[in-house]
Amino acid sequence: MRVQDGRTEGQDLAAKAQAASGARGIGKRRAILAAATEAFLKAGFLGASMDEVAAASSVSKQTIYKHFGSKEALFVAVVASLTNAASDAVHSDVPEPEGADDVAAYLRDYGLRQLNVVLTPRLLQLRRMVIGESSRFPQLGKALYDSGPGRAMKVIALALERLAQRGFLTLDDPAVAAAHFNWLVMGGPVNAAMLLGDEAVPNATALRRHVIEAVRVFLAAYAAPKRRE
Repeated sequence: MRVQDGRTEGQDLAAKAQAASGARGIGKRRAILAAATEAFLKAGFLGASMDEVAAASSVSKQTIYKHFGSKEALFVAVVASLTNAASDAVHSDVPEPEGADDVAAYLRDYGLRQLNVVLTPRLLQLRRMVIGESSRFPQLGKALYDSGPGRAMKVIALALERLAQRGFLTLDDPAVAAAHFNWLVMGGPVNAAMLLGDEAVPNATALRRHVIEAVRVFLAAYAAPKRRE
């Protein structure tokens, strides 16, 4: 048996087989999540059929339960997957403002990105579904909060704290400031869309105007004194 780089040929083949098996497992998990997402959004938690999820993802129900354990755990994974992807779209690759005069534009861009992602039909549908099921399955609401609003608040708080450290903002508590920013930006449009339906989502012009006013109010409270002069 040949030896290469300290490994026998058999060990090398075993490592390759293990890597291939791991890749297949990841592929199956992604396929299950994709199929489950469509099933839950279409039929709701109770109406979604695990048989349909299995058929759509080309695996057995036993494979689904091997990866996720239960229907509830699968739904939690779907919620986390969708909201984490949405959070990544908002919080990734956001350039920091170069100077004090760029802070308002930075916050407006941040708020608009956040609204445009959260107000997509799939995420609104997911939020409504989770709220409807949260009394029976509290872990669903926790999954949505942790990977959605909860994560957003932490990221915003860190961003605002960095702005304060550079002398652009005056903060006593970054978490409180993040909550104020979040609700100034998100409160009106998201509440309207959640309660009145997707048709209540403001158009691009109205959203931008809303974010401009939200940032103006936020900076009136939190801009460093030299920015308010």
